[in-house]
Amino acid sequence: VQLVESEGGSVLAGGSLRLSCAVSGYIGNDYTLAWFRQTPGNGRQGVASIDSNGVANYVESVKGRFTISEDNAGSNKILYLQVNGVRPEDTAMYYCASATGRVGLAFRFLLSEYNAWGQGTQVTVS
Repeated sequence: VQLVESEGGSVLAGGSLRLSCAVSGYIGNDYTLAWFRQTPGNGRQGVASIDSNGVANYVESVKGRFTISEDNAGSNKILYLQVNGVRPEDTAMYYCASATGRVGLAFRFLLSEYNAWGQGTQVTVS
């Protein structure tokens, strides 16, 4: 599985943007996709996830502002993260990730559950 994020960007506080991640290769019928983010000097933290049954979850700090979704049109799979009401603390490098199988909700934000990662895309909120 290969994951390639779209270019992030700069956005003013309170604004919105959408991140996308192109998923290619064989991911199987059961899978989990997620977005993580990382700031300098800190570890990578889970933000949102969704599995092949459409079950999504979010870290508390983004609930009501971020929405994860996937588009399976045609032979392409695209993972999205709609980010609304951005805050300066949302500034980070964002990564998409995939896992084999449907990861239980309690484990969705464990880095060790994921076996493929994108290269990351920077989001800066000012």
